Amino acid sequence: MRFSLSFFSLGILEIHENQNLGKLGQALVGAETRPPAPLFSLEPSHSPGKMSSWTNGSSNLSYTSFILLGFPGLQESRALLVLPFLSIYLVIVSANALVIHTVVAQRSLHQPMYLLIALLLAVNICAASTVVPAMLLSFSSRFSRISLARCLVQMFCIYFLIVFDCNILLVMALDRYVAICYPLRYAEIVTGQLLAALVGAAAARSTCIVAPVVGLASRVRFCRSDVIHHFACEHMALMKLSCGDISLNKTVGLTVRIFNRVLDMLLLGASYSRIIHAAFRISSGRARSKALNTCGSNLLVIFTVYSSTMSSSIVYRVAHTASQDVHNLLSAFYLLLPCLVNPIIYGARTKEIRQQLATVFQRAQHQVSNEKLQPPPSHRELPA
Repeated sequence: MRFSLSFFSLGILEIHENQNLGKLGQALVGAETRPPAPLFSLEPSHSPGKMSSWTNGSSNLSYTSFILLGFPGLQESRALLVLPFLSIYLVIVSANALVIHTVVAQRSLHQPMYLLIALLLAVNICAASTVVPAMLLSFSSRFSRISLARCLVQMFCIYFLIVFDCNILLVMALDRYVAICYPLRYAEIVTGQLLAALVGAAAARSTCIVAPVVGLASRVRFCRSDVIHHFACEHMALMKLSCGDISLNKTVGLTVRIFNRVLDMLLLGASYSRIIHAAFRISSGRARSKALNTCGSNLLVIFTVYSSTMSSSIVYRVAHTASQDVHNLLSAFYLLLPCLVNPIIYGARTKEIRQQLATVFQRAQHQVSNEKLQPPPSHRELPA
């Protein structure tokens, strides 16, 4: 009896094993006939903020395009910001272009100081043109997407132009130092070749400062999100989307910024202290007043550029409770304020430029008045 029960139990176990083997075989056959699952999907995601990005199915993947979401707290009201920022951009371009045209058109202003002012204002136009059009497009969900390559190029251009602007101020300080401390040898020292070499060195220094930061950013994987809560590809706004260790990026960025700012301030402070000391020793009151007025214009521009940049950096690192819209507004402030103020400072405070601008406006007004006073052409009657 025990033998028969054991035999019966073994038979039941054998039947269950055969059924399990059959199911396993069917599963293996299905796996062979079914196509392998892709590592990542090329289909666009339909969720908000991922309109055409890669679906991130692995930690080794990285987004290759992003959505610029400037002022995210305003949501649908962002379109209302188009008019004020477009107006600011048009004023920046018009004011800077007017002073540049005045310097280029008047041969009496073809001197190193005025040429450097024109170059500084041209950099202002380029900086505003790099930021504002992208900002205006970011207000529209249709045109707010940007590729990683374009994002890195925009980042390089923004920081390059900011640093180049500061380096031009250093060249202007050196020019004024030679003009005031060595006035008799100024024409011999500051030649066109030296000026071109200094501008080239300023551009090379700007590239060497910005390239490592952008180069390190290009090696980061961005897998947290594809939405940049900024109106432009700002470095820290992009680094927030990283999913790896970015301590090196932060260290290099902060070190470069501090070293660059401290060195610039030391050079500018040493240069203008010598300039002001030499200006007060000038016996002629008219020449002393002209030298101090020129230095005053440059110092106002330096204060505007460095104070806006430093205030934005301090608020970004201290005010952690502030909203993203506040940080974005401060970024727009430090990027656009120097571009807006510089042509006003140089156009109003530099006597030679102010006189030439007045002459240009008088000629335009005289031409308009002549056109209004000119009688209309008489029409002769046709003979019968």
